[in-house]
Amino acid sequence: MSLLDDFMLLAHDRQGRRKADSTRLDYGLGGAVLMELALTGRIDVVDKRVVVLDRTPTGDPIVDDALRQIDGDPKGRKAGHWVKKLAKGTRKRVLARLVGTEVLEEEHSSVLVIFPRTRYPWVTDTEPSARADARERMRAAILGGDAGPRTSALCALVAAVEMERKVFPELDRRMVKRRLKELSEGEWAAVAVRKAIQEVQAALAAASIGGAVAATGS
Repeated sequence: MSLLDDFMLLAHDRQGRRKADSTRLDYGLGGAVLMELALTGRIDVVDKRVVVLDRTPTGDPIVDDALRQIDGDPKGRKAGHWVKKLAKGTRKRVLARLVGTEVLEEEHSSVLVIFPRTRYPWVTDTEPSARADARERMRAAILGGDAGPRTSALCALVAAVEMERKVFPELDRRMVKRRLKELSEGEWAAVAVRKAIQEVQAALAAASIGGAVAATGS
């Protein structure tokens, strides 16, 4: 499972309900794509711009499409641009992949008869093994165990979209928040990974401010 798959699985419960709103989830996925590229040595951030270091495909079609987009852009964009751009459409592709591999299923229903709703519950009552593994690795890291770059990156994503309380309801909230912050800022993170985390947070902050302004105006 890639960082995108792990993050998406953690973002859905047994009944397929999201643990984060759609905006947070999408920006988190945009950041996850950049982080996956950085973790595999494909990109870095130089003079505040994302640059391609290695054009070799990763084997993940979603991540490889992003690599081609970044490599083909002549302007040399900042990480914030790519977080927002890659947020569009990525959720649909990751969910389709998880449904196709029979980890999740697509369930259609309606709210108040009129409004259509789609959820992505687990295929069985048993937690998907990939989700259980990702959660256990994160839990061990939170409780003081060793955490590799990939687990730390997942911790950073969960913290950035503020899903920690729903992913770890059994742990002390303040302790989890503190540990996730420590893991996010650890020495493991390359510049590009740090920048992706920061840009997810910035994009969410901007979206929150925009929503508040719109609500006040209405």
